[in-house]
Amino acid sequence: MNLADAEPVKRDETKMIASILAGDRELYHKLIQPYELSVYRMALSFMKNDTEAEDVAQEAFLKAFRDLASFRGESKFSTWLISITLNEARRRLRRQNAIRMESLDEPPEEGGKVSPALLRDWREIPSEALERKEVRTLLQEAIGHLSPIYREVLVMRDIEDLSTEETAGALAISVASVKVRLHRARIMLQKELAPKLKLAIPKKRRWFSWH
Repeated sequence: MNLADAEPVKRDETKMIASILAGDRELYHKLIQPYELSVYRMALSFMKNDTEAEDVAQEAFLKAFRDLASFRGESKFSTWLISITLNEARRRLRRQNAIRMESLDEPPEEGGKVSPALLRDWREIPSEALERKEVRTLLQEAIGHLSPIYREVLVMRDIEDLSTEETAGALAISVASVKVRLHRARIMLQKELAPKLKLAIPKKRRWFSWH
């Protein structure tokens, strides 16, 4: 389940939020329930272990509850929630001095050439292979090695399946920046995964093309 698809068809979050602000606090759990797994997975993509990810997710939900009155509905509630989760993860990482944030929003230079990706798309890895613990671990590690600005976009677009516009809204960056970061993230991920997957995936299951 991802943030983009989690909303039930007949779910009216505007009315739910109004009721919560009017005093029906018990309704808050129902409001956030469809997003609990996605928020946790987002937190886990940044933190070192399950415990830290759970702490980030819990704090994000608590902060969202405390700040619910500030939600203006200019974006989806799910997008607002993921923004809070990202900010909490960033705050903790800065405090731990584990990751140094960087800003690389500029598009590639005109006329510059980008090396062809080693895989057309990392999601083309056969599902049978992804079910193997070894390959799942390699993928998680490769995503973890990405700089935060690239990891954020990759997780939201390719794992949580948010749209480019939703991702831009959650990160407070332009649509063009989302596209540039995602392109770079995929190339970096593919370059790291390619040689390792050659060893991890049996030849008979390598139905995609290597370059």
